[in-house]
Amino acid sequence: MNFQAVLFDCDGVLVDSEPITNGVLRDMLEERGWVMSSEDCFRYFVGKAVKDHKAEIEARTGMPLTEEWLRDFRLRRNDALQAGLQGMPGAHEAVASAYELTQGAIACASGADRFKVEMQLSLVELMTYFEGRIFSGHEMARTKPAPDVYLAAAAHLECDPAHCLVIEDSTAGIEAGVAAGATVWALCTDESLAPVLLEAGASKLFPHMGVLPELWRGTFSQFQER
Repeated sequence: MNFQAVLFDCDGVLVDSEPITNGVLRDMLEERGWVMSSEDCFRYFVGKAVKDHKAEIEARTGMPLTEEWLRDFRLRRNDALQAGLQGMPGAHEAVASAYELTQGAIACASGADRFKVEMQLSLVELMTYFEGRIFSGHEMARTKPAPDVYLAAAAHLECDPAHCLVIEDSTAGIEAGVAAGATVWALCTDESLAPVLLEAGASKLFPHMGVLPELWRGTFSQFQER
């Protein structure tokens, strides 16, 4: 495979945001009567947009999922992220390496809203690598696991998706990358999740973002000039 571009997911790949966002979501759903553990909330919502589960949230809480509630969720989430967000270990090294190897042909393709993605990349000082190449599933006709956001990123980079390497961590994201026609490598920090990530379509699993520079430098010839 001759990779020409690297497309990164954001949450759980570049930034360690998911425990923070998940905690806010779990608390706000509990306030409405849907009580679940942090683990169950994470398993159910990771890699997915909250608004896409409108019908079930309303059924579980007996209350309408309004734009006002979603706005409050985003405000509380953003405050929590600004207070405690950190980059994923090794993410800076991985992004810098990919940027160098592809001569800048990298993008961030997230299922989250643009404000959140840009805020997070700025907070962890990664924005300079992705300025002008950030894609939000909220701005697409369909979000992950549909391929739209990855197709948009590849088109912007003028790269055939078949020559794109996607870096993901969730089943919805992996399915989106595969559906776009890209090769997907998945960050797997919990070995018990390995079968699920492989079943979703990941062709390689890796345990830490910091190992990526060695993985793709070892196959440097895969990155060809466009």
